[in-house]
Amino acid sequence: MLARMTGTPDGPVTVAITRRADPAHGTEMHAWVQAGMTMAQQFDGYLGGGWVRSGVGSGEWHMLYRFADASSLAAWEGSPQRQWWLHTAQGLVEHTRTERRTGIEGWFDPPEERSLVEHTASAPPRWKQATTIWVVFFPLNLLATVTLGRLLADVHVVPRVMVTTLVLTPVMTYLLLPWVTRRLDWWLHGRPRRRHG
Repeated sequence: MLARMTGTPDGPVTVAITRRADPAHGTEMHAWVQAGMTMAQQFDGYLGGGWVRSGVGSGEWHMLYRFADASSLAAWEGSPQRQWWLHTAQGLVEHTRTERRTGIEGWFDPPEERSLVEHTASAPPRWKQATTIWVVFFPLNLLATVTLGRLLADVHVVPRVMVTTLVLTPVMTYLLLPWVTRRLDWWLHGRPRRRHG
């Protein structure tokens, strides 16, 4: 399976795999997927995983697993256990796509299809990534300073910063940064901006 890894090699790596199987073999496929997840759990650095189907009766299976770093992922992907597990699905499963995401750069990378040919698209320049993060971080931090800062003015600096970052991190990570990067995708990847209407 070919996939480009982005980000730093020290951070967690999430792998998303799409596979197809004959819907008539759903029971066998379910057992096979579960067996793979159970095996992966035995490896150091395994952070979790799961799978979903595209719909009732669909033959498309989306599998996801996450490891603590690139080396622990490589240990799983190169293991005899995984090779045996993949071999048991010959004739049952067709691999169609693999995506890997690491660290903050995963926010900026477009989805990439992987089959027999390695794609060479690269992440946006670091300065564009940093600029995009600042565009989100500055107004969010300013708002938090005006609101939470006043509420927590009499609290010691350590718990005050802890509460502020606990509030801001998920808001930035799951709401604002994905929203902004979608709207700046044209600029991040050097494409002409689409005009609507």
